Amino acid sequence: MKHVAVRHIDRADGAAIDILRTAGTATVHEAMGKTGLLRPYMRPIYTGAEAAGSAVTVLAQPGDNWMLHVAMELCQPGDLLVVALAAPNTDGLFGELLATSLRARGVVGLVIDAGCRDIKALREMSFPVWSKAISAKGSVKATLGAVNVPVVCAGALVHPGDVVIADDDGVVVVPRSDAAAIARAAQQRLVKEEVNRARLATGELGLDIYNMRPALAAAGLRYVDHD
Repeated sequence: MKHVAVRHIDRADGAAIDILRTAGTATVHEAMGKTGLLRPYMRPIYTGAEAAGSAVTVLAQPGDNWMLHVAMELCQPGDLLVVALAAPNTDGLFGELLATSLRARGVVGLVIDAGCRDIKALREMSFPVWSKAISAKGSVKATLGAVNVPVVCAGALVHPGDVVIADDDGVVVVPRSDAAAIARAAQQRLVKEEVNRARLATGELGLDIYNMRPALAAAGLRYVDHD
């Protein structure tokens, strides 16, 4: 591992990030061809949390949050901090004080493949965090990692500057170079879903809206009056 902290990264267009935030993780995941999701154990620390921003990435050592402090200096307003671990860990590497510092830098949230603590305080200050665990166990500052390098966080590859969208449904990452195209695809899905939602609300069946009957028949489904 190279112990580096990269100062300058490219970020996605803010308009694309806004569209992706509005669309939400489920729609964005579908718009990307069902790719980009972090593992489902990554959960928000409170219901209703949502965030989207350009990823500032951290590779930290187990039980050590030193690199989170290094990353703080490199964050810009609208960024979202993504913390991966060099080995599995659930220690509480993030809490209220770090959140206070991130908020002062304009950071919109945190995704961390480890533990988080000070949950009550974080909820009261409405700072959104998605974590692997909640743990009161504290951290040390002893071993170097890296900042703004490609990382694998909860099974997903995240490059610095990629767009990360997180809400109650989970966390999804969109490659920076694809952000504008995926935003357009997500908008198209939202329009289509609105039309289908109106049809479903009238009682029309998904079997007919999505033209499932021919495929079901071809697969061998038969309707019978009695078993």
